[in-house]
Amino acid sequence: MNAKTAEPTVPDQGRIVLLTTSHRVAPGLLSWPAWQALRTADRVLCADAAHPQLPYLREAGIRVDEAAPTAEELVAACAGGRTAVVVATGEGDPALTDGLARLAGSGRVAMPELELLPASYDLPGARLLDLVQVMDRIRLECPWSSRRTHEGLAKYAIEEAYELVEAIEDGDRDELREELGDVLLQVVFHARIAEEDPDAPFSVDDVAGTIVDKLIHRHPHVFGDETATTPEEVRAHWLRTKAAEKQRTSVTEGVPVGQPGLALAAKLHSRVRTAGLDVPLPTGEGIGYDLLALATRAESEGTDPEAALRAAARAYRDAIRAVEG
Repeated sequence: MNAKTAEPTVPDQGRIVLLTTSHRVAPGLLSWPAWQALRTADRVLCADAAHPQLPYLREAGIRVDEAAPTAEELVAACAGGRTAVVVATGEGDPALTDGLARLAGSGRVAMPELELLPASYDLPGARLLDLVQVMDRIRLECPWSSRRTHEGLAKYAIEEAYELVEAIEDGDRDELREELGDVLLQVVFHARIAEEDPDAPFSVDDVAGTIVDKLIHRHPHVFGDETATTPEEVRAHWLRTKAAEKQRTSVTEGVPVGQPGLALAAKLHSRVRTAGLDVPLPTGEGIGYDLLALATRAESEGTDPEAALRAAARAYRDAIRAVEG
């Protein structure tokens, strides 16, 4: 009888874990799989001696070697079934990952198991932290931005708001995303300037906290015991809570008179109609009174007179270009 030939034993090439973390999450707050990988690893390495995670890893009893091995050295270190965890730097260690990719693609090297393990994840809105940091540096180091004031920036807030409206009306998604960012920049910029006020400073966190409190208070049907099943009921809740907050003596309070004329007329008429007041339109000579009547009629019919006029003006612009062409 022929002896059965034994299958050759394939040596265990081990495992390389590339551990990534988010700088937007507090150091030390890692996922459970990440902690398991760190605690069971034969070796933990990090090329950045100042990596914010290192003090917390060492406090947890994990030895971290400050080293930047080449791809070949790391593969060799995993031979025999060992596991190496690389705590990625902020740049992502491109030299190491590119080297591992080249080795794996060559087919000449028995590769360890490669795993990318995110140890912390960005929550929704995390990139706003980046915006705050970038704005802080620009405010400190840019000769133009460091000299801006609320008053000097006011016109840009108006311009960016109009550009946002235009992007919405044009239906351009890429432009919409960009213009939303430009409007957001105005908020963060003004909040950063406000931090420097000697008498009444506030920060972007104060701005966010104020609007969060307002939204919660004005949505008792979401965060409280009230109920609302229709948009009309939601609006009623909003108006009641807003009236209690502002304690206004006139429906005209809070209506900015510096806004475009058609929008101003429509807003005033909306306040009058909502309050159930019987206020006859003033009469007089001139186009202004005609436009006032048109604006209030549009608002009563649920039409934004500013948007309607812009749409007509764009049609006029296209007609002009057609004639010119």
